Amino acid sequence: MVRLSDLHPTEAEHLRARADAMPVLECERWLTPPPLTESTVAIVSTCGMHRRDDPPFTPLALDYRLLPRGVDWADVVVSHISANFDRSGLADDPNVAMPLDRLEDLAAAGEIGGVSQWHYTFMGAMPQPQSFEETGTEVGRLLADDGVDVALLVPI
Repeated sequence: MVRLSDLHPTEAEHLRARADAMPVLECERWLTPPPLTESTVAIVSTCGMHRRDDPPFTPLALDYRLLPRGVDWADVVVSHISANFDRSGLADDPNVAMPLDRLEDLAAAGEIGGVSQWHYTFMGAMPQPQSFEETGTEVGRLLADDGVDVALLVPI
């Protein structure tokens, strides 16, 4: 990911202005999960990853894709494209954006109770996060239905 200080000043100012213009999203209620050693954990990321046979994300897409536990990284592609998104690190290790293998390591070490069967990816670079209210609510219900106690949000 590029740093604002590395961008042309005009582009950096544009991105700062977009961030300042984003609405404040209110939290409905705070939930306290069980201890991590007893919690099932899932990942929700805006990395735009999906399985090869899934339809690619389109610009400003509001839908999501599922990655199953134990997915073969050779079957995963990234359709998130942006001039400000350096994808070179993903070629070496997709865990940079979707740390599924690290979750398995944490479960094996007893640091977390378990790994969810399903993980969710969205397309990043969405200037209006409130647009995700409907699909975000749907994914929240799906996570709860799957017994997920903790969702790690990985913004890209």
